[in-house]
Amino acid sequence: MQHFPLASEQASGIAGWATSLVETMGGPGAGLAIALENLFPPLPSEIILPLTGFAAGQGVISLFSALFWTTLGSVVGAVALYQIGALFGRDRMYALWERLPLVKVSDLRKTEAWFVKHGMKAIFFGRMIPIFRSLISVPAGLERMPLPIFILLTALGSFIWNFILVMAGYLLGDQWELVESYVGVLSKVVLVLVVVALVVAVARRLRSRRGDRQRGHA
Repeated sequence: MQHFPLASEQASGIAGWATSLVETMGGPGAGLAIALENLFPPLPSEIILPLTGFAAGQGVISLFSALFWTTLGSVVGAVALYQIGALFGRDRMYALWERLPLVKVSDLRKTEAWFVKHGMKAIFFGRMIPIFRSLISVPAGLERMPLPIFILLTALGSFIWNFILVMAGYLLGDQWELVESYVGVLSKVVLVLVVVALVVAVARRLRSRRGDRQRGHA
């Protein structure tokens, strides 16, 4: 397996771990890293995917292999979370989430509310939103969304996200780390917009219920 150069500061932490997987296993290693990223949201795809694109640019793996295996890894990780949600049920799922490190129960609640409101659109577009892209699989399992539809929407949404970040790393070469900086800012903006949209939706619902009660008492 061909090796590709990384500066010493780049080859540590998550970047070093992802580099090792790609160098050792090739495309399947990148897929494994992304599957784990889906299962454990604190692992950032903003590092793993551009790094995989950089590896493709260095000839370590092919570009097709990078896109195929990372998308397959996204689907496998998402289906695993879907099945966990379906098997555990809401109460046990929230109890389990409270015990996990580096994740917040509030994020899971927001994601579930977003899924209930938007359904299929939440699965497709949720693959392009940080934190939500992993967690959205859980409410889909809790609500028993048809699995073939879930897999199709997950594959399409994940491919778009993966394609953008892999190609960015491929084109930027040894400056692939720039992707993390720009995507990090964009991710925070998108996350804030999603939270604001949820707050507005809840406020409207509460106002509507209050209006219905007032009309009922009139």
